[in-house]
Amino acid sequence: MRRSSARPRRGVLTRGALATTAVAVSLAVSGQGIASAEPSGRPPAGPAARAAAGIGTTEIQRVDAAAVVRLDPTPDVLLLSDHDFIHALWQKADEGGEKLDSVRTGAERAMASTAAADHVAFIVTGVHEAYRQDQQRERDKADAERAARLARQQALLVIGIPSTPELLALSDDNFVRAVLRHEASGPEVRAAAARALAADAAAWREFIVNGAREAHRKDVAKELEELEEKDRQEAERRRNEAARKNVAALFRVPVTQSLLDLADDNFIREMLRMAPADLNGSELYRAAQQAVLSSDAAAWQAFIHTGADAAYKRDDDARREKVAEANRVLARQILATAEQSPFTPNLVASAKAALAAGDVRVAEFLSESGQKRARRQSLAMRVTTTPESWLTLRHSGAAGQPVTVGPPPSPQNVPLRQNSTWLVLPSLAGQAGCFSFEAASMPGHYLKGTTALGAVVLGANNDTKAFKDSATWCPNLNGWVPNKPAGAWFTWQATAGYQVRVNARNELLTDGRYGEWRDLLTRFPAWEVVPPAAS
Repeated sequence: MRRSSARPRRGVLTRGALATTAVAVSLAVSGQGIASAEPSGRPPAGPAARAAAGIGTTEIQRVDAAAVVRLDPTPDVLLLSDHDFIHALWQKADEGGEKLDSVRTGAERAMASTAAADHVAFIVTGVHEAYRQDQQRERDKADAERAARLARQQALLVIGIPSTPELLALSDDNFVRAVLRHEASGPEVRAAAARALAADAAAWREFIVNGAREAHRKDVAKELEELEEKDRQEAERRRNEAARKNVAALFRVPVTQSLLDLADDNFIREMLRMAPADLNGSELYRAAQQAVLSSDAAAWQAFIHTGADAAYKRDDDARREKVAEANRVLARQILATAEQSPFTPNLVASAKAALAAGDVRVAEFLSESGQKRARRQSLAMRVTTTPESWLTLRHSGAAGQPVTVGPPPSPQNVPLRQNSTWLVLPSLAGQAGCFSFEAASMPGHYLKGTTALGAVVLGANNDTKAFKDSATWCPNLNGWVPNKPAGAWFTWQATAGYQVRVNARNELLTDGRYGEWRDLLTRFPAWEVVPPAAS
């Protein structure tokens, strides 16, 4: 859910929420000034002036932080308060996609804090630490993806299936299907492929990396059992040849007859000599070195027949673990940020469930669709107090139309359930502790207030400061609704604090600024974030 239509839409925390440009850019376009800015356009000179402007960082520190996300450090950007500067970093990180997930999550955590020291810490050191995490995760993912591509080639080579760009470009499940249907695949390979297809994505990956080769060895073994009864010597020759072809595939070395004719120790030496540079230091490479240094012929045979496969699997396990650990770190960061607020309970629950369920679930949680599901909630409003009645906020599906309340939708009414589901996202305006509510069924459309005594409508984001402000909702009196930790009185626009009421047609209206907390408790309905009507 990105701002640019050229990018795929995403849903991690602010994915799909921040359809905005940097705060400074919107200020420059609108011509609005910043209260703390001097007429010269330069940052406040003295420590007192900078503190009054909410700036606790130096220009050099800000320029360094901006460079991480490729934010242009214009004078307007450098005049922002620390909190608003982080918001600008946050938006650029969101535009950067998955490559800046840790930076984006760290910025969200910093913005959720009201402590100036936390804002300074993120700008000075936090953004750089998060970026290093992102870089390492991207390197690990690239290594794993490259290994996965090579594993396909190795599986095809061992089985005897010609490798083509079209075949290598297939999705994992379709690649397994192609192997299953190919005439070169033996009964064991076909059976293993069928079992993988009946399972999940992890099983497809395991079949490609290890299962196909292991199944092919079983096919070869069965063929050789039949041959052995007639010609034991020929059976042994073919067994060794099949093992060597498998080892050569693992080393990504083209098989030639001269290689197959070498003595075992010299064959291993040739694998080491011809191995691609990226295999240096791998478990496979070290196991080959250890074998060739031995004077025991049994050690050479053991490496060729079983040791190479075991070492290759250790390499693959290590690559997967690095990616999985990076995913766990990011999921824990998202969880820590979400736990700071009571208004994203589904995100908290989803993160905890994924971390408890294992690496596959964590990867699903971090995916675009997983994050979009995790951010989903519904909103309920207490419109009467005796007896207590909570009605669900829903939209009609048309931009500009009033948002209404009504009874919770029935399980059978799928369209109404979808229109009663919102993504609870950090404020588009970057207001700490406030939120924007995006319609789950209409990406880019938000719960939007209008002028005093006006309607609350479903608004299409037009990427302006005015819209960001109008789509900002701030909880007040958290914890005052008995037994409802996700309940509060939400007011429209942080700076104005307009109250919301319901008219006789069950439409939401903005109703002027509240004077004190008693206004909210006695005259206006409380809101509650509840489980999503549509998951």
